[in-house]
Amino acid sequence: MSLECFRQLTQLLPHTPAVLATVIHVKGSVPREAGAKMILTLDRIFFTIGGGAGEGKVIQQAKTVLETGEPQLVQIDLTGSPNQLQEGICGGKMQIWLQRWQGSESLTLAQQIVDLLQSGHSLTLTTPLSPHQSPFLTSAHPLIPPSPHPLTPPPTYTETLHPPPTLLIIGAGHVGEQLAKVAHLAGFQIWVQDDRPDWANPDRYPQANQIFREPIAQILDCLQPQSQLYVALVTRGYLFDLEALTVLLQKQIPCCYLGMIGSKKRVRQVYQAIEQTGIEAAKLKTLYAPIGLDIGALTPEEIAVSIVAELIMVRRGGSGRSLSCRL
Repeated sequence: MSLECFRQLTQLLPHTPAVLATVIHVKGSVPREAGAKMILTLDRIFFTIGGGAGEGKVIQQAKTVLETGEPQLVQIDLTGSPNQLQEGICGGKMQIWLQRWQGSESLTLAQQIVDLLQSGHSLTLTTPLSPHQSPFLTSAHPLIPPSPHPLTPPPTYTETLHPPPTLLIIGAGHVGEQLAKVAHLAGFQIWVQDDRPDWANPDRYPQANQIFREPIAQILDCLQPQSQLYVALVTRGYLFDLEALTVLLQKQIPCCYLGMIGSKKRVRQVYQAIEQTGIEAAKLKTLYAPIGLDIGALTPEEIAVSIVAELIMVRRGGSGRSLSCRL
């Protein structure tokens, strides 16, 4: 969510200062990871660092930071100890750094981060844990000017921000439309490919950064630079699946995930046709088909949830098992 967070800052800072809350250290079981962020202004809150009483404490402290401009380090104890029970009982501890962003310098930095992430570049953001120094970028990228360093540097929090994963939805039908909505909420950058203008258009896909109406073979140059490419085939028919899969497998487009919708019979037909083209059968073993996790989904909306659940599982390294514990 780094891109969305800093994009939100670029929208806020021309009008109002904002406090950026960043989780800089975690220990044990906690609701969010190091690097998670929340933005607070006088009257609005964007994103979350975990919710509950712990986040409530951060919100209260952020009001002071917003007023004084003095950064603060907030300790959240979620171990459930008697003197900290009100903050939560997840089992761990968190440290959150609160810093006010305001003015042209902060806006320039936020816009620079957005531009780099949107162009597919990773970057390193260093935040001095000091009252008198601002965050800065440290990278050899030519778009980032060198930052001055103090003779005696304070403790810092350094994080690498990566561009969001890209989900290429091949097929702009009913499932694709719902998939774009759910995947966008889950933090994916949305691309859509379909040859039908009545379906593949910004009105139906307002979340899409790119809409392609050309055949798959003609957009390969756009796919190659994507370091985190996920592809979901939700086309209107067997021949469209076959065309897209043949191109992607023959050209060896690197995908973190390649999945195809359809019945087991349809999947087998595609596999058989693919093998006749001379593509190695081993390459088909990396394909997620039929697509999605088995949650009994029937409607396009439910199928979209099933697919995105599988995307998240692959991205985060989950197991797909139920989290229920029988006590």
